[in-house]
Amino acid sequence: MFCSLVSGSSGNASIIKNKNTIILIDCGLSGKKLATMLDGIGINPHNINAMLISHEHSDHITGAGVVSRRYNIPIYATAGTHKNLNIGPISEENIRIINKCVSFEIGDITVNSFPISHDAADPVGYSFICGSKKYSIATDMGIMTEEVFSAIKGSDSVILEANHDVDMLMHGEYPYQLKRRILGDFGHLSNDSTAKTAVRLLENNTKHIMLSHLSDKNNDPLIAYKTVESELIRHGAKIGSDIGLCVAGRYEVSEFI
Repeated sequence: MFCSLVSGSSGNASIIKNKNTIILIDCGLSGKKLATMLDGIGINPHNINAMLISHEHSDHITGAGVVSRRYNIPIYATAGTHKNLNIGPISEENIRIINKCVSFEIGDITVNSFPISHDAADPVGYSFICGSKKYSIATDMGIMTEEVFSAIKGSDSVILEANHDVDMLMHGEYPYQLKRRILGDFGHLSNDSTAKTAVRLLENNTKHIMLSHLSDKNNDPLIAYKTVESELIRHGAKIGSDIGLCVAGRYEVSEFI
């Protein structure tokens, strides 16, 4: 199982489960909300083996401290991210420092982290190997670097950021400095950038892409979907047979990959 629990500027969290191993990726929702959502998909939070944190922004860590303490879950993150987490006290045994681009095992899942271009202390995305399958999550990036693409290419399924429509952002209500930040190399991926990445992923045998981290002010699920769909079709792909495409829900569990 690989799915998004919540996605967007209001909060982000995903789950990957393989055999007896369950990993929570980010925890940008309350402990109560997490427990309710997990119950809806048949997962007991006491059975979560690990929590991976991509970076320290609040929409990724809101409930991380509470959830770690309540269920005794170790938190894996880079040293820079751990140093900047504002989540209250965490027991020493549950502070796990990871090194970027170094694979490690959590139960029967192999995890690899890779650096992303974002305005945080030491942010990363993650790829997972579950038997013969590879899954990746790559969000909160100003640009799709070759290092990131190299890390996620060959994935069977990818949760990929499609944060904003450039026209909506430029003509929207955000102040100029915030628009510059979002459009910059350490901001967020636009629908157009994501569409180009989707084509490259298709060419490297990805079978499913879930668009995620959509802005509620500067994007729309249908616009994001159609932008990526059109680019894939333009390159000869048949949606549904050559590649699956969907959009992660802002407040609800996505379809399972």
